[in-house]
Amino acid sequence: MTSLLKKIAAAVRSFVPGGLIPVLMISGVLLNGCGSEHQETGKNGIVHLTYWPSANEYEINLAVLEVAQWNAAHPKIQIKMQPIPSSQSSEEVLLAAIAGKTTPDICSNIWPGKMGQFTRAKAVVQLDTFADFDSLFAARIPENLIKDSRYLDGHFYQIPWKTNPVMIQYNVGMFKSAGVDTFPRTYSQYLKAGRKLTRDLNGDGQIDQWMGIVDVRAKWWVRFFDFYPFYIAASGGQTLLKGRKVLFDTQASVDVFRFFQTGFNEGIFPRARFQTDPFLMKIVASRFTGPWEIAHTEKYKPKGLTYDFAQIPLPDGKKGHSYTYGDPKNIVIFSTTKHAYEAWQFVKFLVTPKADLNLLKLSGQLPVRKGLMEDSLYRPYFRKNPMMVKFAKMIPFTRGVDSVPEMEEIFDAISLEFEASAILGKRTPEDAVKRAAKRCRQILIE
Repeated sequence: MTSLLKKIAAAVRSFVPGGLIPVLMISGVLLNGCGSEHQETGKNGIVHLTYWPSANEYEINLAVLEVAQWNAAHPKIQIKMQPIPSSQSSEEVLLAAIAGKTTPDICSNIWPGKMGQFTRAKAVVQLDTFADFDSLFAARIPENLIKDSRYLDGHFYQIPWKTNPVMIQYNVGMFKSAGVDTFPRTYSQYLKAGRKLTRDLNGDGQIDQWMGIVDVRAKWWVRFFDFYPFYIAASGGQTLLKGRKVLFDTQASVDVFRFFQTGFNEGIFPRARFQTDPFLMKIVASRFTGPWEIAHTEKYKPKGLTYDFAQIPLPDGKKGHSYTYGDPKNIVIFSTTKHAYEAWQFVKFLVTPKADLNLLKLSGQLPVRKGLMEDSLYRPYFRKNPMMVKFAKMIPFTRGVDSVPEMEEIFDAISLEFEASAILGKRTPEDAVKRAAKRCRQILIE
């Protein structure tokens, strides 16, 4: 088995500069099936652990590489990799697994907003019980992100792993053709540029090119790419809550709702969904997205498309740096494991400097690592991938989500009011924000 894994690791190493890992390689790493059940120590004292990464192709490629390298070097602790089962969201899968006690030993696709529920259910291992936790955490995690990882009881149950700062991707050619040479820094500048870029190209009275695209669904998680990063920017880096107290019932939220409402009312944002990628088809000139979009755009972009990334604009008169949502995913050990110490060893392996370099190369996502831009290990990568530098520079200005069990319900309440006010224009921004805040206060005391 060790020789097989060495062959897989060698094949993966040869892949890194090029395309995707062949699918057949995955089966070699998955070994004897991918059930989520836990195994006792097997013959010859070998510990078997199950690891769930994300199911997207880039992170599967990353997991293939790292599991192969680990298994080759640790014959007494063998990892079985299974991409997290597909569903509407990985959070639903994990909650079902917790209820059925079929969780894996380790998972690296944890949205911090669910940690309150996981912790309340005693579903995850308290990591600061391990002797070397403090030194690992202090060496890795930027100081401004430490509080986002601490649960309300003061303990740590997750390791921050990766972050994807939300920025704006825009079509440079479309902007220049409309006479907009620099990306707007304020709401009024964005809307003014939008009036120039939103056009009837065919002369038939129908708009067929728009400034931007907003997901018009009322699903809670789509607000991570419109309301929430804009709110974080407008509020100067605030999250929605302080403890269990609602903070977002402010002018910053009203400004964000009004910005999007104006955009929809003026037709700058279409009230529609597209079957194709509207950015690559040059139907929209900008979109709110993360660094993963670079690889996607490079793979599928039409000839002649030039693009760049910009920070989230601010309300008129707002001073200071533009903050944003970091779209983080973290690593946990589930309490159903029979081998917490061995699982911790693998978790530490996943956040080593070399593993973080693999994360950059294979997934196009940023590790949560202190001094990332200054570390000589990563400089060649950033020289080769200058678009990623813009995202890396945003890491100190990212925020996560608050650590309460009701986080999904909080976003649900906001999303419903965002739809009613910003997208459909049925409520004033002031009324919608007050209604969302009132509902969230009810949720937090229920």
